[in-house]
Amino acid sequence: MTETLKDKIREMEKAAILGALEECDWVHARAARRLGITERMIGYKIKKYEIKKETIEE
Repeated sequence: MTETLKDKIREMEKAAILGALEECDWVHARAARRLGITERMIGYKIKKYEIKKETIEE
């Protein structure tokens, strides 16, 4: 199956969010500033990609 550009962008965005969250000790406001987006936007994307701290640490 060929990965589309849209799929690749989603993967890159999710990886960037995860990286920023880990670097900022999961403080959403700090991670959002690091990424250059608003707190509201990072909250939306965390929900969109179903990112949970517990899932990553296991």
